[in-house]
Amino acid sequence: MADAPDSAVLPAGPAAPAAVPRPAVEARGLGLTFTTAGGPVVALTGVDLEIEAGSFVALIGPSGCGKTTFLRLVADLEQPSSGTLRVEGLAPREARLARRYGYVFQAPALQPWRTVERNVTLPLEIMGIPPAERAARARRWLALVELEAFARHYPWQLSGGMQQRVSIARALSFDPPILLMDEPFGALDEITRDRLNLELHGLWRKTGKTVLFVTHSIAEAVYLATRIVVMSPRPGRILEVIDSPLPADRPLEIRDTPAFLEVAHRVREGLRAGHSYD
Repeated sequence: MADAPDSAVLPAGPAAPAAVPRPAVEARGLGLTFTTAGGPVVALTGVDLEIEAGSFVALIGPSGCGKTTFLRLVADLEQPSSGTLRVEGLAPREARLARRYGYVFQAPALQPWRTVERNVTLPLEIMGIPPAERAARARRWLALVELEAFARHYPWQLSGGMQQRVSIARALSFDPPILLMDEPFGALDEITRDRLNLELHGLWRKTGKTVLFVTHSIAEAVYLATRIVVMSPRPGRILEVIDSPLPADRPLEIRDTPAFLEVAHRVREGLRAGHSYD
């Protein structure tokens, strides 16, 4: 009887199919209608959107178009009237309970009687994390937003931009994979806003988080995002999704380049088309 062939020379079988990355957020036919005393108000309708893990997605559109509403649906702060929504492969409620996202609001919403460090550690206290680990995590995230020297200060001792950086550190304190940001720099002066845009872009590159960022600023959306979602006036629909051709390294001076201005023009034209459609 002949010897069995050496397994080393057997022909290789078919390669296993590559795993398809799971979207960080996936919406299909998503809609939300509010019931009010004056009748139903359609906030969102027919939203189809897939957000890749690790991407920076800016939502831009006129006031009342449903940008913040979409964030609130992702965060399980509102429930959809129609369609489906998955966050990290989970229903929004499951994602919330699993702490799969951090939320940065328009205002910092810091507790004035707590120091900067204790504001950052508040979610960790609620989670029951031991004090030593809470302090270590606070140091890490405050260092990343360049506020480690202000850990013992109180919010009222900080500028508006510094307070918003504390808010970002707090949202990141439990290391969620997704960061939801609802126009966090809208109330700041232009110089501070420019600096925080630069810092946020660097923070995103260092952490690899998935970021959903609501803004009314075309320049801010184009500077920060890898994808820009242009939304229509209410009822909110997605008019266009623009993949940014800009390089990963983005100094503020990139805003003066032809490539940047071309993307900004596309966004502006998309917003105009939305108003014309209505």
